[in-house]
Amino acid sequence: MFDIGDYIVYGQNGICQVVDITHPEISGADNSRLYYVLIPEKTRESRLFCPADNDKIILRKVVTADEARSILDDAKKLEPMSITNDRLRDDNYRQVLKNGDLRLWVQFIKALMLRKKEREDSGKKITSTDERYLKIAEEGLCSELAIAMGEDKNEIKQYILAVCA
Repeated sequence: MFDIGDYIVYGQNGICQVVDITHPEISGADNSRLYYVLIPEKTRESRLFCPADNDKIILRKVVTADEARSILDDAKKLEPMSITNDRLRDDNYRQVLKNGDLRLWVQFIKALMLRKKEREDSGKKITSTDERYLKIAEEGLCSELAIAMGEDKNEIKQYILAVCA
């Protein structure tokens, strides 16, 4: 169980803050189950309702400040992730993001940035798939590290982009 005030990662919705734990009176909700009421960081005016006993979507606490610092310290040393099968690229990308391992996300970003540079060097543009997943990974990683450390997300992003380039 999470507590009111906790920041959590809620599947593809990203970082959310738990603002209530209740039996909501909304259509489609099972009144016998407890639900987290979540405010997404991306759209603070929205409210999401997630069953507290949810087993379909990954819910996890945001990393601690110490874990975030450790990830940033390790970022330079991490090798780019290897993605060799182009036909399975989209599935591989989804699995990486679903995994929630932020060190793997750094490796993923490094791999996508390397792929982007290689394509640009040969006169091609980044693929729309690569661009979409790069943005999702950057946003998710930088948002989580910034919240964990109480830092500015743009500063974290600049650092990540510098070490991943």
